[in-house]
Order: sequence, then C-alpha cells, then structure tokens
Amino acid sequence: MVEWLWPVATVVATVVGPISAVQAQKWIERSQERNRRKSWVFHQLMATRASRLAPDHVQALNMIDLAFYGRRDFGKHRTTKTEVSVTDAWHEYLDHLGTKTEDGTWPTRSDELFTNLLAAMAEDVGYSFDRVQLKKGAYSPIGHGEQEQLLLAIRQSVGEVLSGKRPIKMEVTDFPFSHEAVDAQVRLQEKLSDALNGGGSLRVEVVKPPGDRGGAGRAVE
Repeated sequence: MVEWLWPVATVVATVVGPISAVQAQKWIERSQERNRRKSWVFHQLMATRASRLAPDHVQALNMIDLAFYGRRDFGKHRTTKTEVSVTDAWHEYLDHLGTKTEDGTWPTRSDELFTNLLAAMAEDVGYSFDRVQLKKGAYSPIGHGEQEQLLLAIRQSVGEVLSGKRPIKMEVTDFPFSHEAVDAQVRLQEKLSDALNGGGSLRVEVVKPPGDRGGAGRAVE
C-alpha cells in the first residue's frame, strides 16, 4: 500500500509545488506593497508635520485608510492590532479637524491627536520614537509659519466675502480732477444762462446731412 502511494505523492508534489510557490510569491509581493504604502504615508506625515496645510501632508492623511486597511485572506478582511490603532487614531483626529471650538483649546487638542496618530503609525511600521520627538522634533522656519498663517487668514477672509458674511470695505480717497474741464463747464453754463435770460444769443445753423433729401437739419451753438 505504501509503495503504491509514493508515485501518487510524487505527482501531487510535482503539480502542487509550483502552484504553492507562485501563491507564496504573490503573498510576499502583496505584503511588501502594503508595507511600502504604510512607510510612504508615515514618511510624508513626519516630513510635513510642521506644515500641516501642505498638499503632501493632506494627501498622506487621505491615504491612511487605504494604506492601513489590512489584508484579505480567502475573502476575509483581516487587520492587525496596530493597524486598528492607526485607523482609530486617524478617525479621531479627522473628527477633530472638522470641529470648530471657540474656547482656544483647538490647536492644543489638534497637536495631541496628531501626535497620537504618529505614535500609532510608528509602532505599526517598526519605528521607535517617543512622543517628544514626534511632537517637537520637527524644524520649521518662522517665516514659513507666518506665511502659512497669512495664507490661512486670506482663505478665511475670501470665504467670508464670497459667502456674504463679510462686506468689502471701499474708501475713496481721491477723484481725477482737471481745472481746464471745470473752467469749460463754467463758461458753458454762463453762456446758456445768458441766452435763456435774454442777455445773450445762440447761433443756429441748419446743416443738410449728406444724402438727405428731406431738408432736415440740426441746430448748433
């Protein structure tokens, strides 16, 4: 019986072996691609953490749900504990970004939630950073910060104007002025006044337009 099974086992191994090798290679490639996406998102957020209005920063945030989605094995969605921690931290931070507060605590809370997000990502991709490094380890020139705040103020002002919440202030400081035009206007008014009061006269000239056979004319001074 055992001797009969050896040829069968050999055939099965010959057929199944290459198939298993191909599937294993595909699994490795998918795993590497997931790791590359995670690493890209984390590197982008770390590089732009001092400039959170930068397009690259916003793009990386919007890639989190995809990069840390997990994997699908045999039709089932599977995620690791660290991947869940990342997406949970991102959703909490996203909810905060869409919330406005008037008590002045919004920036502090924003920094805290963003640091939580970076810490969760660092653990998942295999980096060891403490919270102080993540929060204060970035360099940002003062000029860049001022420019970012100025752009934010401009965008808010333009939005308020377009929505009708803020009027456009207009202040006229000067008008074009011509002494010659004023003198000519005064002389014209004086002549008209004299003519209407009988103290002057108006010269009337009848001009026949070219091609006009009706004898119509016009009056000029």
